Amino acid sequence: MQTGGQGMSLFLARFNRSKYLLLLFLPALVYYILFKYVPMFGILISFKDYNPFKGVWESDWSGLKYYKLFFESPDFPKLVKNTILLGFYRLVFGFPAPIILALLLNEVRKQVLKRFVQSVSYLPHFISNVVVVSMMFLFLSPSNGLVNQIVEWFGADAINFMQDENYFRSLYVLSEIWQHVGWETIIYLAALSAIDPQLYEAARVDGASRWHQLLHVTLPGISSAIIILCILNMGQLLDIGFEKVLLMLNPSIYSTADVLSTYVYRTGIQAMNYSYGTAIDLFTSVINLAFILSANWISRRVSETSLW
Repeated sequence: MQTGGQGMSLFLARFNRSKYLLLLFLPALVYYILFKYVPMFGILISFKDYNPFKGVWESDWSGLKYYKLFFESPDFPKLVKNTILLGFYRLVFGFPAPIILALLLNEVRKQVLKRFVQSVSYLPHFISNVVVVSMMFLFLSPSNGLVNQIVEWFGADAINFMQDENYFRSLYVLSEIWQHVGWETIIYLAALSAIDPQLYEAARVDGASRWHQLLHVTLPGISSAIIILCILNMGQLLDIGFEKVLLMLNPSIYSTADVLSTYVYRTGIQAMNYSYGTAIDLFTSVINLAFILSANWISRRVSETSLW
């Protein structure tokens, strides 16, 4: 049995061996403490009639007043529906896209072509949402946009895509895929590179075609990465990109484009009803937590792969 002195000596020895790794980890730790954990203190605002001049502690308690107000609001069903549908479409169409791209790149044998496609697909990730939405307005303009010029060339009437509520979800999801698909393939390409080449050789000896190698070697080899990222994406189902939605938002498409994050911005920031906005944001976080816990539980039961 180790004494206290021996335990401290062992701890200091391990710390000394790992000090450079811990130093690299320190900025990330400071970031999460300052910008993720410390702001959790603000949750109290949702249970108070918050007054900026009184501060958090001196403001009067309101209990669940603002939660009831939100649940009884006529906007509640529309906001939840829009947010869930947008998150669901992004998950269904956006999640498989980098997997498919990674599998296609893995089949490319010419390294020059492979690197070129990777570079081109990565670049949109570094374009800001402001520029992306500006490009959408430019290309989809009903007067001189490239897309509508093609539509009119085929004899149809020009469509005001950005003002039509029926196109908002499709435009949002497609722009998200175009912007991030290349960047998100990095993890899958790393997982593909870890597959033992001898498995492919054994499959070829057994007469497996490229398609069968994909089904029985490649996909099982990256299944753990797929499941873990799927669980993490489930935890962000209601965490819709606020900036892009806000930039695309206009009164004519409120019925499909208004989501929880934009509603929080209008009520919490613009209307300065901080308690109400915090209550809605906390509700969103709780639902996201429920999604990720459920996905993790199902994954552990079905595949024995999970986050914990």
